[in-house]
Amino acid sequence: MHPRKLGWAEHRSARSRLPVGLMAKATIPQVASRQASATSRGEEQMKPANTASVKACLPAPVPLGGPTLTERSPSRGLSPLVVCSGEKMKPSMYISLLCATSALCGPSEAFAQTANTNPSTDRQQTAPVVDLPTSQVDDIVVTAQRRSQSVSDVPMSITAVSGEQMKDMGISNVADLVKLTPGLSYVESGASTPVFSLRGVGFFDTSIGARPTVSVYVDQIPLPFSIMTSGASFDLQRVEVLKGPQGTLFGANSTGGAINYVANVPTDRFAASTTLGYGNFDAFSGEGFVSGPITDTLGVRLAVKGEKTGPWQRSYTRDAELGDRRFVQGRFITDWRPSSSFEVTLSLSGFLDRSDTPAAQLIQFLPQRAVSVGKIPLVANYPLAPADNSAADWNDEGFPLRKHNSFYQGALRGTWNLNDRLKLISITSYSDIDIHQRVDLDATSVAAVFSDNTGSASSLAQEVRLQGDYNRAALVIGASYSKDRSTQVDDYQLPYSTGTYSIPTGLFNHFLLDSRQRFDTKAVFANIDNKLTDTLTLTAGARYTRADLDYSACSRVGNDTTAATLTAFFNILRRPQPGIAPLVVGQCLTLDATTTPALVKGKLNQDNVSWRIGFDWKPAPRTLLYGNISQGYKAGSGPVVPALAANQLTPVSQESVRAYEVGFRTPIIGRALDASGAVFYYDYRNKQLKSRTQVEPSVLGALEALVNVPRSRIVGMELALNAHPMTGLTLTVAGTYIASKVTGAFSGYTITGQLASFKDEAFPYTPKYQVSGQGRYEWSLSETLNAFFGASVNYRSGTTSGFGNLPILDIASYALVDLQSGVATKNGNWKVLGYVRNLTNEYYATNVARINDTVRRFAGMPRTYGIQLTRNF
Repeated sequence: MHPRKLGWAEHRSARSRLPVGLMAKATIPQVASRQASATSRGEEQMKPANTASVKACLPAPVPLGGPTLTERSPSRGLSPLVVCSGEKMKPSMYISLLCATSALCGPSEAFAQTANTNPSTDRQQTAPVVDLPTSQVDDIVVTAQRRSQSVSDVPMSITAVSGEQMKDMGISNVADLVKLTPGLSYVESGASTPVFSLRGVGFFDTSIGARPTVSVYVDQIPLPFSIMTSGASFDLQRVEVLKGPQGTLFGANSTGGAINYVANVPTDRFAASTTLGYGNFDAFSGEGFVSGPITDTLGVRLAVKGEKTGPWQRSYTRDAELGDRRFVQGRFITDWRPSSSFEVTLSLSGFLDRSDTPAAQLIQFLPQRAVSVGKIPLVANYPLAPADNSAADWNDEGFPLRKHNSFYQGALRGTWNLNDRLKLISITSYSDIDIHQRVDLDATSVAAVFSDNTGSASSLAQEVRLQGDYNRAALVIGASYSKDRSTQVDDYQLPYSTGTYSIPTGLFNHFLLDSRQRFDTKAVFANIDNKLTDTLTLTAGARYTRADLDYSACSRVGNDTTAATLTAFFNILRRPQPGIAPLVVGQCLTLDATTTPALVKGKLNQDNVSWRIGFDWKPAPRTLLYGNISQGYKAGSGPVVPALAANQLTPVSQESVRAYEVGFRTPIIGRALDASGAVFYYDYRNKQLKSRTQVEPSVLGALEALVNVPRSRIVGMELALNAHPMTGLTLTVAGTYIASKVTGAFSGYTITGQLASFKDEAFPYTPKYQVSGQGRYEWSLSETLNAFFGASVNYRSGTTSGFGNLPILDIASYALVDLQSGVATKNGNWKVLGYVRNLTNEYYATNVARINDTVRRFAGMPRTYGIQLTRNF
């Protein structure tokens, strides 16, 4: 006999289970359903400690100043409000609880770093986030191991930040996450491709097909190319940053870690919200969502966001401005639950980016060909940029520096509950991005060097897994397949560069880079958490991956002048061989081993086994000690570089990281102060690096290529403190120390073209010290209003952008201070927030790079400030 079919909202309530931290004895319809909306999506929530009692009571944080809802305990301070099943709660009470408590939460570090997000499953709750302060509730549910677990049970270092918290702090992309995640670094590439690393594990590649060492997911749906991540931080329940190799459950290209964004999903009753903002630089923003059930079995959510910002960069030599931002994105999610054991979720998302490409700052003239300096006096004598975040220079006459980029993604997720213990989950996704943008490369107002970049990347991915949750063991077994494609054509023009005169037979001033890569990846994986005793748990997992790469690439002739120059030059190099036919525009100019221009084709097929084994011990409540050994891999890839010689396009082998880590989490003073920390050691093999290599024919010298650094290591530690010294006040401080070093023999070419040994040097873009601190205080203004004030500080020590110990590549240390303050109605209907970011207008840079004759610096944003108004319905 089949059970009766449940309605969509009723289904949520019937399947809801509250985490242990909420001490629920039974579920409360419409409240508990929000805290377990994704249970049927495949991740079982923590079971309540006692399910025998009929009475259902739910403790929740309390809006400060509500005289009928709070009482002070002499020993515990503010006690939680308890709502029992016999009480009738009005909708305004729910909203008040949800919105007022989220304003109380600052980032809390647990397991090295974990923020105060609310309990949820692998997807999220279906209503505004209830941020439960650690002083009241210690169990935060995350999905670091592809199933819902209390953070206190996950033996690894995690940063978790709620969507509301990210919104208040202006965190809208991966770059902003560095404010809350010590150990995470971001580099501005100037080409729309974000470059980030975690604990020193990173790969600087600005191509469209760049595959990072830190994998990024939205609801466990992969974004395999870095350039696809621009619109991920949108309409979120939370984000989880997982540190250390995550290859067993998140696959290849996660040697540094993984970032999993968890999006909001449809609510079980009508809900809507809109937020409007305005700031300096004429920054307008608007976002909102509409959500609710369509039928008893179908719910939908539509969210949109748009940003329009005026120019924030200005020329320091003339009257010109740059830096407009025009970015629109959206996401549509529908949940269909035809029965209590089956659910399908369809997600459609995308963005359009019509922003300006950023300009850099000229900090040194460093000619590529010294004997030709007299040919380019305007660049050779160009004034250097001042130490001002907004100051820069560029040339866009007849060549607008603007993006025409678009992205879309569709994903289908099915969950079948086979029985009370076992479920089958399937996730199918397709992602596609198209790129067309123009970039100034010389940081002057002279039309010296610029490029027009076009291309696309796509990914078809499928994962199927079985999840079992048994009395003393949790098991995940699955398989995955992905087919990733990237195409890139960059049109380089260098009409006013010493490189233009680098070939003795004429001018070399226009060429194209043409690259195509095809990745096919297959994997099988398994993971088990087995409780050996009531306090000791063993975790073990492994993934076998087969990665096949087919690639083709060459540089192509851009105009007739370049064609004539190269034809004559190549025929000189070929002597005594017969000469080649005259080159034509569009023809490959890359020389193979026989000094013949040709398209370079090749394959790189490799496999590996990622694995992880660890133990964790809980000797007392809220105390965890753990130790892990893990190994992960980043797949090899083909270089996307301007290539005169075929061996510039030789692919790099896969890299690996073996990580050893021990960590802890423990209370120090009851629930008023807790600490977490970790120490780690990484054995890094075949680190992938963009450098230079000697090419053939040797007369061409050392040219850009990808290389492997044979051996290196990273030693580091993390420490975080969370304090709740008084009602309404949350303080967090967290820091990371990272010491990286090349340990094996490794020589390469500096940006000046000098061959040097890089042994014992630290990694580029890896600050030794990173510290972040946040504080937030909320208090009652009246019977209807709360006020709040928050501040955050982010410090990063100095680092470098390249090997060779060259001072010109130094990136100085800096500290950024942000402030937020505002008021909110206690019923959650209205909220006004004012903010200041980079309060001291600190001058800082995220990258330094040489292109042709100039060394350029990318400066960070100057001080910004504004106001936001939110209306919830």
